[in-house]
Amino acid sequence: MTTFYQLHLLTSYPPANLNRDDSGQPKSAMMGGALRARVSSQSLKRAWRTSEPFEAALKGHVGKRTKRFAEVVKEKMLAAGKDEKKALEAAAKVAAAFATIDKDKPIYTGQLVHLSPAEMAAVDGIAERLAKGEEIDIATETLLGGAEGAADIAMFGRMLADKPDHSVEAAVQVAHAITTHRVTIEDDYFTAVDDLKTKGEDAGAGHVGEQEFVAGLFYMYLCVDFDLLKENLGGDEALARTAIKALADAALKVGPKGKQASFASRAYAMYALAEKGSQQPRSLSTAFLKPVSGTDMLTDSIASLEKTLGQMDKAYGSCSDARYKMNVAADEGTLEGLQSFLGQ
Repeated sequence: MTTFYQLHLLTSYPPANLNRDDSGQPKSAMMGGALRARVSSQSLKRAWRTSEPFEAALKGHVGKRTKRFAEVVKEKMLAAGKDEKKALEAAAKVAAAFATIDKDKPIYTGQLVHLSPAEMAAVDGIAERLAKGEEIDIATETLLGGAEGAADIAMFGRMLADKPDHSVEAAVQVAHAITTHRVTIEDDYFTAVDDLKTKGEDAGAGHVGEQEFVAGLFYMYLCVDFDLLKENLGGDEALARTAIKALADAALKVGPKGKQASFASRAYAMYALAEKGSQQPRSLSTAFLKPVSGTDMLTDSIASLEKTLGQMDKAYGSCSDARYKMNVAADEGTLEGLQSFLGQ
């Protein structure tokens, strides 16, 4: 039977604009008849997989998502004194081995491609060979693989429309984070002063502007299909467990960087509940269908989440085989303990 790992997190952010919509406002959603602040799963996943803790824990096992990977072929061939036209043609053929090329920039792919370390090494290797003058039929080279050795691709998947055999199903599902309470999106009216303006001039600002922000306590939910994660990694169970621990570390400590310079919106999770077992996974977002209100938002949100947890266990039977809880405000549990639980 499939083993699932689930994480339920509560993280409080002060005034911030973590994840903007097309109008520049913090993303939002209606839930339980109340407006909630929202952070998209795409924004969360990018913040986690590009974070220093994640990359440090998985050094050598993190890929890159880009359209520009074939540039190295052109650059190495030109540096070796090869003809520019031939360099561009070779780079375009390498790009085409992964996806349809961009019609305006033929050495770029038309879609973002998430390359594993092995695939990046293969591209670099062919660039070296071409730079040395080797005649290569690029179409016969094996450049594309799967997620073996690439923890981030194994976790978050990749879709290659033109090479579906090399697409990877994501083993990690991430919900959009929502506030446990209703919110009001507010405006920050700000001015900037011209430092060289003299006293004799008007007293007006050199620039006037507005930016939106919201503050809130967010509920975040992640689910990991451990069997699929291990399969994506070519059966490497040790790497799969390292990946889960790295993911948890990032999810508890790292948030999106939107408007970071303006709001310094760095926060750690104040509450984390980890679960594992073969039962079908479920979110605990229903704990917040009725918006939490009052002055002790964290305590009330934890109480609501744990009440819902107990109600589901009573109705369906235990929804997991084992749990580990970290409640910072109550001095209960540690990140080390949580990671140890996930690594078993």
